[in-house]
Formats: sequence, structure tokens, C-alpha cells
Amino acid sequence: MANSMTGFGRGEASGYGYQFTIELKAVNHRFFETSVRMPRHLNSLEDRIRKILQSKINRGRIDVYVNVKETEEKKRLVKVDKDLALSYDKTLKELALALNTTYETDIYRLAALPEVFDLEDTDIDLELIWEPLSRAVAEALNGFTAMRQVEGEGLAADLLHRLHTIMLAKDEIAGYTDSIVIDYQTRLQERIEVLLGDKAILDEARLANEVAFFADRASITEELVRLQSHIDQGREALQSSEPVGRKLDFLVQEMNREINTIGSKANNLSITQHVVQMKSELEKIREQVQNLE
Repeated sequence: MANSMTGFGRGEASGYGYQFTIELKAVNHRFFETSVRMPRHLNSLEDRIRKILQSKINRGRIDVYVNVKETEEKKRLVKVDKDLALSYDKTLKELALALNTTYETDIYRLAALPEVFDLEDTDIDLELIWEPLSRAVAEALNGFTAMRQVEGEGLAADLLHRLHTIMLAKDEIAGYTDSIVIDYQTRLQERIEVLLGDKAILDEARLANEVAFFADRASITEELVRLQSHIDQGREALQSSEPVGRKLDFLVQEMNREINTIGSKANNLSITQHVVQMKSELEKIREQVQNLE
């Protein structure tokens, strides 16, 4: 069944001292596009996340939010800048000499000076944390996909109903095809009689040729056949498991072409009314198709 392009999914997973929360949000877009927001030190994993999403999603703009929380105390190392401490000590001795005062090296005072000591985090093993991160992405993607499927089913049901309405109107139009030529012949004869009165001498051969020419020019049989074909293809696409948005968008254009041709060829009030109805339904279909993957 067709999938909607809009959806939301959330996933969580923990491991190796971290808890990951992933949120996926999607809106309509002609192509596949992602925007990943995550801590800078994890940026090298962005392409992996994108590939997982692209394996399940064909169209839409997907915003990905990656939140990270430490679940245990991380090991930290103390780093000492010995050269800086020695430089502090030498400078203080020179200052004491210049001020003619005494100075004794105090290691504790030196340790309190800026940047002598610093805390250094241990390096993060991205290969290890990718395991819980990928699980969180997969969970979010499952919920996201399920939501898109539910919305897609609703859209497909609505589109199938509208295609059926168009088909019924098409069948009604097909019932007028024979009467169009007869009505034209009757109107033509009446017009000639009005113009010539009792002196009217009908050339049956010329009248027959004119009616035949009109019948050929006004024939909508081919358009009705193609319109039915497009409707059938649309129904089939909506019941398939493949992405159908682009195909349906193309079919809508083709149906619009056939309906317009029918309206321009058939000089009949009843047909015109059905054409207006079909165009109204088709415009609603066009709008809904923009929401399908």
C-alpha cells in the first residue's frame, strides 16, 4: 500500500556509557533529503545514519535529531603542562628579584595558576557506540515507517474513491457518444431549414459527408479508452508496495489531458457537466498525490 511522506518516529538505546535518543520528522519533498543534528564529536557517523534511512525511505525531507546522554562516569586523565609551570616559576623569581623581595617555589601555588593542570577525556570509540546508536535509529525508523503506512492507507482509500468517481463520470459520458452525432445532424438539418425555409433542398450526400466529418472530429472514443487505462494504472499503483507518488503525478497529468480533450471535442451540455465533475475530482487527487512517497 502507498506510504505518506509525512511521519514521526522516536527510538532509544543505551550502551558503553551512553544513552541515545533519536527523533525523525518528515515533510513532503520531491526527492530524498536529510538534515542530521547531532553532537559534533559524532559527525563522522552521520553518513551511516543517512544510509540506514535511505534504505527504507525514497522521498521526503527528513529531519534527524540525535540526543546523547552519559549514563556512567567517564574516565578522565589529568594533564600537566610542565613547561608552563617552569615558566611561571622562573617569571615569579625574576619578579621577586626586581621587587627586591624573597620568593620560594610553592608547588601548590603553581598548580593553581591557569592551565597548569587540565582534565583530558579519554577518546571515544565510535565503532563501539555505533552499535547502540544504530539500534536507536532502527527503532525510530520502525515507528516512523509504521506511521507513514497508516497515513498512506488513508490517502490511498481516498484516492481510490475519487478515481472511482471519475470512472463513473467517464462511463456516463460514454453513453452519450452515439447521440452526439445524431444531435448534431438534427441541429444541422433544422438550421438549414430555418435559413432556406420551404426552398430548402437538402443534398443528402453533402449532409452525410458533413455529419461524417463531424463524427470523426468529435469522436472521443480514444480519449475514453486512454482515460480508463490511466484510471486502471492508478488503482494498481495504489495497491502496490512500491513508491507511487511520482507515477501517480504523471498519471494525473495524462488524465487531465484526456479530460480536457473530451471537453473540447464534445459539444454536449451533459458531457460538459461530467467533465467539470471529473476535473474537480482530479484536482483533489493532484493535491493528495503530493503527500505520497
